Amino acid sequence: MVELKGKDLRDKLLISLKEQVKYVPTQLGLAVIQVGNDEASKVYVRQKEKLALEMGYKFIHKVFEENVNQNDVINYINELNDDETIDGILVQMPLPKHLDTTLIQNTIAPNKDVDGLTFINAGKLVQNMPSLAPCTPKGIIDILDEYEIPIEGKKVVVIGRSILVGKPIANMLTNRNASVSVCHSKTDDISFYTKNADIIVVAVGKAKYLKADMVSPNTVIIDVGINRIDGKLIGDVDYEKVSELASHITPVPGGVGPMTVYELMHNVYVAHQLRMKEKELKKDNEKKLELTHK
Repeated sequence: MVELKGKDLRDKLLISLKEQVKYVPTQLGLAVIQVGNDEASKVYVRQKEKLALEMGYKFIHKVFEENVNQNDVINYINELNDDETIDGILVQMPLPKHLDTTLIQNTIAPNKDVDGLTFINAGKLVQNMPSLAPCTPKGIIDILDEYEIPIEGKKVVVIGRSILVGKPIANMLTNRNASVSVCHSKTDDISFYTKNADIIVVAVGKAKYLKADMVSPNTVIIDVGINRIDGKLIGDVDYEKVSELASHITPVPGGVGPMTVYELMHNVYVAHQLRMKEKELKKDNEKKLELTHK
């Protein structure tokens, strides 16, 4: 069994990203919006802030009260959309129930949507077009590539259909020519699918959900779950038992999680590059228009 160490890969990729960032003439900027004081959200934001500052990025952490008016959040996002010093905008999930999550996410300019959740970026991903894609699925693909695990032609089962992980990773794997089945709470006999899979991606938020009797020997297991039980981080996979069968498996912690934060930093860089290209294209079109009218 080979342990897929996302933490090691993150450290390796950060070296390369830092070199790329050196050639950007301006400081890159990331803004994270948080509503309320959820403790888990605070931890995740601190992780992002720490790495962003290590990368030399400008970092803004805006916290709204739990009962904030929706228009206040939307107006602030629009300010960030117009702010040339900010390349990426992220709204920390989950949001309070009185807020329209979809509306807020889609207020973010698509070229600053470093979570890849706007309708435009989600649509581009489905059509296999260049886009800003969700960070955790990007991290999974990078892990598979780093360890030279074939994707094309493989039978893949994704357990979970969230817009943040399940659906986008299914699309990414399909774009890489895998045969993908998406299972969820309404799926009958999930074991039927998992026992026939070459790769299983588990993202259901239930500790030790994937048991050894659901897995065939030599399967690649990607555990996206982060569950806190008795102060310990436990994944969605029964690691101790399943690892005896798997050919490759991501640990929790140290697997997919570290890659998610790296991919966010990479998306900020990609977002900046996309905006610069859009500006150049706009200038070229304006010049062509001027020449046409002369």
